[in-house]
Amino acid sequence: METKDDSLKTQIAIRCAKAAVLLSSLKTSQNCNLRATIDHGNEEREIMKRAITDLKIELAKERRKAKRIKLCGFVGLVMVLLSLWSFCLTLATKY
Repeated sequence: METKDDSLKTQIAIRCAKAAVLLSSLKTSQNCNLRATIDHGNEEREIMKRAITDLKIELAKERRKAKRIKLCGFVGLVMVLLSLWSFCLTLATKY
């Protein structure tokens, strides 16, 4: 089970790293484009802003998904402990 969690954490880390690289490259290219093409108008800036916003939203969703996975793992652990505890109580009451 730990290897599954580790591989999941690795996948999430890779996704976050890719999103961070994309965000930084978009920011850099946006700065270069804005300096080089000031006369092109607001259309290109708006497209870049939308792309950055979409990537930020995707990153937030990935983070939320990672938190949800952690919470589910914790709840599963609590349920196993509760069932073990009830089993021990059942054995104790029988003898």
